[in-house]
Amino acid sequence: MGGDGSGCDPRCGCRVGNEFGDRAARADLKAYRKSGPVRTTRWLIEGLETGGVAGMTVLDIGAGVGAVHQQLLADGALAAVDVDGSPAYVAAAREEAARRGTADRVHYEIGDFVELAPAIGENDIVALDRVICCYPDMPALVRLSVARARRRYGLVYPRDTWWIRVGAGVLNGLARLGRQRVRAYVHRSADVEAIVRPEGFTPRFRRSGLFWQVTVFERTRPLSAADSP
Repeated sequence: MGGDGSGCDPRCGCRVGNEFGDRAARADLKAYRKSGPVRTTRWLIEGLETGGVAGMTVLDIGAGVGAVHQQLLADGALAAVDVDGSPAYVAAAREEAARRGTADRVHYEIGDFVELAPAIGENDIVALDRVICCYPDMPALVRLSVARARRRYGLVYPRDTWWIRVGAGVLNGLARLGRQRVRAYVHRSADVEAIVRPEGFTPRFRRSGLFWQVTVFERTRPLSAADSP
């Protein structure tokens, strides 16, 4: 999705303010076109592509400039849904899709995914790249998003360490002073997995950097009619 890896992604479909508008979107799009996805996003794509993506559909929540779903489309995915809280980032993602010739394969929704979820159907792959780290109700976001994953579910979020929690507290204090509305949340990895695993998923890909961790889950229990959202 982009970003410099220094903090939570502002395009998560939650408390997005003017500070994450057109200027930020244009800067991220320029950086993406110059250097491609950042390392953790590349890891997420690698994990989601393991086993192939031909003919699959993708739900990219907090998609930013579209790095995740654009790469999956390039590698054989059939179509994608981009859900993002920032109109500026959706505009940037549309521009990139037009440049790549994939505009007719991506559907866009602007808003908070948790609020939009009842109208969004299942997809083979669901990705949240630096999204749950800025959402105040992680259980709702994870529960509703994993319920829409038929085969794979991938996340990038902060590592569960004490020093990252301290750093998040400092960043949140600075954000309050600067009257920014986005806050950083460091969730326990066990709490996240406690929601995902009962839905029939098992972790099959993990990578960690200094700040971020990447986990991709694969469905190991068949999806029944009773499991549908």
